[in-house]
Amino acid sequence: MGAGFPRPGRRARFVAVKAAYGGGAFGGLAGVTYALLATEAKLARKTIGTPTAQAPRPARSYGRGRRGEKPLHLVVMGDSAAAGLGCERPDQTPGALLAGGVARDLGRRVDLDVVAVTGARSADLDVQVGRAVRRRVDAAVIIIGANDVTHRVPIGAAAQDLARAVRVLRAADAVVVVGTCPDLGTVKPLMQPLRTIAAHWSRRLAAAQTVAAVGANGIAVSLGDLLVRDFSEQPQLWSADRFHPSAEGYRRMVDVLLPSVLEGLGVTIAVSVPISDSVQDVELAARVASREPGVEVDPLRAGAGRLARLRRRLPLVGRGAPEGPTDPAELGSETGQ
Repeated sequence: MGAGFPRPGRRARFVAVKAAYGGGAFGGLAGVTYALLATEAKLARKTIGTPTAQAPRPARSYGRGRRGEKPLHLVVMGDSAAAGLGCERPDQTPGALLAGGVARDLGRRVDLDVVAVTGARSADLDVQVGRAVRRRVDAAVIIIGANDVTHRVPIGAAAQDLARAVRVLRAADAVVVVGTCPDLGTVKPLMQPLRTIAAHWSRRLAAAQTVAAVGANGIAVSLGDLLVRDFSEQPQLWSADRFHPSAEGYRRMVDVLLPSVLEGLGVTIAVSVPISDSVQDVELAARVASREPGVEVDPLRAGAGRLARLRRRLPLVGRGAPEGPTDPAELGSETGQ
């Protein structure tokens, strides 16, 4: 077997994924199967298109803090899903929803930085983290992985890139929450068997991301097939390209991420009570989480080895609207923050 190929039992899936996302011809694959997958991939690409628009840029600060109290610094990093591509207004983006939710529940002003870049892969997190830590970071949310799958980045390499980013942020004393790779088998323009292949690879990456994040002392939250269950009845969860979520889709995504961010910052959320809380081997917990959207996996405690905590939560409801952008007149000078 030539260098760079997976084990024989996985070769067909590897070739199919490469065909699906723009790869060249491979010897040894049945012509009919290859032609089918290549045709499906071309149709999906034509339907989805290449993103050229930029996500709306959310406001710099949210909420109101007490006089003399330093604002919390929240950073959102990753790819187009982290940036909010598909939203029509800045207040619909994940960054705005997260910052507004934290400001609401802590009663503090939150300064937001969105360093996410459309098309980013896990290897690009080094640059984003470098930008983020130029000032103190209190909490960081990372959403990454889809482009690693579509560009055939080895799962181990992508997971290592993520772990490195989490370690740097944790060393800077930031709460780090990772939204793992969404299930790309939920993307409507993909037909079978391409959809099954995409689902398989994205779930494998999500599981590896969970192990990497927890091993670096971060918190992993599964995004999985969060939107697919409601797609047929509620197509408004997806934007016009049917690849990125709509504003409503992003709100649902933030609903599963926000409890982990708030808890990491010390907020008790009475309306988001865990419905199960168990201790598992981290790899087992990662496999469970990759198939169940909203499941949180986090480090158990220092010295616990490979054990991690796996939690399922009730939906986040009843918290009211997130805080809006801070009145510029109230911001004053930020010198020294």
